[in-house]
Amino acid sequence: MKNSIQLCKAAGMIALALFTQLACAQDLTQIDPQPFADNAGHWYSISDKGNIINARPGRPKYKPTELVNIGDNILLFQKTNGGWPKNYDIFAVLTPNQKDSVAAAKGELKTTFDNGSTYTQIAALAIVYHHIKDEKYKASALKGLNFILSAQYKNGGWPQYYPLESGYSREITFNDGAYEGIMELLKDILDNKPQYGFIDNKYRAKIKAAYDKGMDCIIKTQINDAGKPTAWCQQYDEVTLQPAWARKFEPPSICNKESADLVLFLMSIDNPSKQIVYAIQNSVAWFQDSKIYNTRINTIPAPRMQTPFRISTSDRVVVTDPTAPPIWTRYYELKTHRPLFCNRDSKVVYTLAEVDRERRDGYGWYIYSPQQVLNKYPEWQKKWASDSNVLQKK
Repeated sequence: MKNSIQLCKAAGMIALALFTQLACAQDLTQIDPQPFADNAGHWYSISDKGNIINARPGRPKYKPTELVNIGDNILLFQKTNGGWPKNYDIFAVLTPNQKDSVAAAKGELKTTFDNGSTYTQIAALAIVYHHIKDEKYKASALKGLNFILSAQYKNGGWPQYYPLESGYSREITFNDGAYEGIMELLKDILDNKPQYGFIDNKYRAKIKAAYDKGMDCIIKTQINDAGKPTAWCQQYDEVTLQPAWARKFEPPSICNKESADLVLFLMSIDNPSKQIVYAIQNSVAWFQDSKIYNTRINTIPAPRMQTPFRISTSDRVVVTDPTAPPIWTRYYELKTHRPLFCNRDSKVVYTLAEVDRERRDGYGWYIYSPQQVLNKYPEWQKKWASDSNVLQKK
C-alpha cells in the first residue's frame, strides 16, 4: 500500500472544500470527480475484505459528463435506508458481475458520512436530475435527505455511521469535514441553488429545522477553557457534548484542522447571528494565539518499514527555520493548550520525535489550514463585525 493510506487521508482533509466546488458548481451538466476522490482513493489503494466488490486493475471510468451512467452508479450503491457506504468509485465502469453483487447487498447497511459519503452523492444526484429530469434520481436524492434527517441526533449533531454502531463512530463527528459537508448541503438547499429546485416548501421546512439544530450544536460544542471560547474537537460524546476520543491516536483536544474547516463554513453564512459572529471572533483569536513560529516540518528518506497498518519509506523531523511561515499542530491539550501528539497506544506525548515512526510519518500532525481563516478574516470582519477586530493589536 506504500503511502496510499496517507494520501487518502490527505484527500479526506480537503473533502469539504472539494465538496463545496461540486455543490456550488455553475456548470450543472457534469459531476466534478474531486469531492469523491477520498472514497475512490481508498477503493483503488486498499483491497478490503469487507467491501462488497473491490477495484479491478485497468478498468475504465465514466467521464464527468456521462450523467446517466454516473447517476445509475449512485443509485446502485444506495442502500435500502437511503444512505451510502464509503470507499467505492461512482465513476467506475463496473462489470455485470460487480453490479449484481452490489445490487444483492442493498440491505447490508454500512451507511456513513465518512470520507465524503452520502452528502456528496445527494449533491451529485441533484445535478443529474436538474439536467436529465428522470424521476428516479429525484426520488433517490430525497431518500438520501431522509437518511440525513433520520440520522441527526436530537441535540443537532450527526454520528459518523447510521444506523448507530458501537465505538467512536456513534460520536458527533467533525472529523474530516463530515459535519460541515452535511451542513453545506443543507445550506445550499436553503440558499435556493438551482439544482435543488425540485424540493418543495414543506420539505424545505424540515431541512431548515435540521440545519438550525445542526448550527446550534456547532455553537454549543465550541470549547470554553476558563471562560474563554477557543475552537472545537474532532468528535464529541453524543450525549454529554464533551470532547471525546476518536481513534486511539486522536485524543480529546482542541483540533485546529477540524476547527478551521468549521470556521470557514461559518464565515460563508450571510447575515450571521450574534452567536455565529461570537464563535468566529473567538476562534480567530485562538488561531492567532496558537501560532507556532520558526518551525518547519521536513520529510526525509528512511529505510522501508512495514507494519500491520502501512508501509513507511520516509520520516518527518521538526527543524528550526526563522524564515518559515506560521504553523499549527493539529492537536492542543485541553486546559493547558500545549501542542500534543499521540501514539496508537493512546499515550499522549508532547514532541513529534516521541511519536512512533509509523504514525509520525503517516498522520498530519502539523497543519497550515488556520491561515486560510486568518487570511479571510479581514474581509469578513469588515462586512459582519466592523466594530470589533480581534486581530488588531491593542
